[in-house]
Amino acid sequence: MAMTMSGEYQIAAPREVVWQKLNDADTLKACIPGCESLEKISDTEFQAVAVNKIGPVKAKFKGKVKLTDLDPPNGYRISGEGDGGIAGFAKGGATVGLTEKDGGTLLTYNVEAQIGGKLAQIGQRLVNGAAKKLADEFFQKFSAAAAASAT
Repeated sequence: MAMTMSGEYQIAAPREVVWQKLNDADTLKACIPGCESLEKISDTEFQAVAVNKIGPVKAKFKGKVKLTDLDPPNGYRISGEGDGGIAGFAKGGATVGLTEKDGGTLLTYNVEAQIGGKLAQIGQRLVNGAAKKLADEFFQKFSAAAAASAT
């Protein structure tokens, strides 16, 4: 099942601070919903384990994430795939852009993903709703973390 999602968040921090936080494993681990571990394995790769519940399906996803098209401090492309065992898999990518706006930073993202297994069987509306909720939770925490380190 294919899924797309996009959004934007205004962050009360300078673009350079937001860029640093987007590349900091500790910040990302604290902000990613259900993240149990996040290890930086190179300057552009992370390995992660996260547990999330989508509808009736709870899964522990293990996966790798790679950063490409790096354009500091303007943005990058993040891509990866995760295996949730019997629950299924997810793979895809997102383009993240940072622009200065209203004394802070406007972060925009566009996501394209494929999911399969039990997750794909529970229905696109439920999966899309859960994905939007997880994204909102991440960006609320991330915005707070970036703003806190900017003061």
